[in-house]
This record gives sequence, structure tokens and C-alpha cells, in this order.
Amino acid sequence: MDINQLIEFTGNHPLLLAAFAAILFMLVGGELRQRLSGINEISPADATRMLNHDNAVLVDMREDKDYREGHIVNAVHAPASNSDAVQKLEKFRERPVIVYCRSGHTSVKLCGKLRKQGFTSVYNLAGGVLAWQKAGLPLSRDN
Repeated sequence: MDINQLIEFTGNHPLLLAAFAAILFMLVGGELRQRLSGINEISPADATRMLNHDNAVLVDMREDKDYREGHIVNAVHAPASNSDAVQKLEKFRERPVIVYCRSGHTSVKLCGKLRKQGFTSVYNLAGGVLAWQKAGLPLSRDN
């Protein structure tokens, strides 16, 4: 393919070019934002290791209905809609904190808030509770 064909293609398909640019921007922008935020993402396996060996705390930031349908055992429930979620977690400041939501995207915001409040070991569960389930790990329906 030479440059003339590429120019002709982009001229004939401006919507495809715009869609490609938008998707590329979202992918690169999301990745850059996450890396610059200083929030580390961890897998369900790493989260399990941290729970068992590092006394980590799991924080479920999903809404009440989703939490009741199934949450990770012993997770602290601090819904995103609750304005005092950070205060609720204050007693865990010195422990590693692993935050999760449904898919791992929304929880990054709470991770950022915790970092701004001085929490030093904050992690986002990559893929959220969906990744946890996909890994075959159990959920609790009590509480």
C-alpha cells in the first residue's frame, strides 16, 4: 500500500477514520491515566495472596443491591455513592487496600481518592468482581 492509496482511503471513509481515532484515543488515554495515577492493578490471584499473607483489606464499592447479590468474602462495603466512603476506610490506612467494582474501571476513582488522603498501599482489582468469578473464586451472599 502506498501513501496515495492511504490518502484516498481516508478521504473516502471519514467515519471509519474518526471511529478508529476515537477508539485509539480511548485506549491510549485510559492506559496513560491509569499509569499516571499511581494506582497498581492486581489480578485475583495476587489479591488472594495479599489477603492471605499481607493482611490486605478488600473494599467493595458497588451499590447495595449488587453487594447483596454476591461479594468477595470479608469485603468491606463502601458504596461509591456514599460520600463518607474514605472515612469508613480510615481504620485500614496502614494496611494494603484492594478496591473493586463490577469490572475494575469505576474502582480506580476510589483508589485515587484514597491515595490523595494518604493511603500508601492502594490497589485496584483488575477486572473487578467479574474477573474474580472468572478465576473460579468464591463469592458470599450473606450480609
